[in-house]
Amino acid sequence: MIDREKFIGYETPAITVDVEKGQLVAFAKATGNDDPIYSDEEAARAAGHPTIPAPPTFAFVLNSLARAKAGPAGNYMAVLGVKVGGFLHGEQAFEYHKTIYAGDGITMKTKVVDIYDKKNGAMEFVVTTVDAVNQHGELCVRQRCNLVVRN
Repeated sequence: MIDREKFIGYETPAITVDVEKGQLVAFAKATGNDDPIYSDEEAARAAGHPTIPAPPTFAFVLNSLARAKAGPAGNYMAVLGVKVGGFLHGEQAFEYHKTIYAGDGITMKTKVVDIYDKKNGAMEFVVTTVDAVNQHGELCVRQRCNLVVRN
């Protein structure tokens, strides 16, 4: 069992990643989003954006990049003692505050906000939030994730 007292409130290091235009274009294409604002700078400007915006859910990619950049300190599940292959991605939600754009520097930080169990500890749930904050200190996206740990 994961030590709830020790790990609820645990935060990963804050890591900044750069948002690249090519990443946004590739993500939009990979997710089937053919809206030209996600691939054409002129279309984005015509729609009122300063440059190409990040497609919905792209913050998940930024979080993955930040965790990889952080190395072992960014792997919060390992810090909690959960091995790769010992958990499943159960749920993901996004709360949008500000648009992320190509050229932004986005700082990502994960916080463990809850840990609970079901079936007398056979399954544990690790609930996290991940804040994506731009270079101006503005919260852009808050993600909420629920991981299911099989004991």
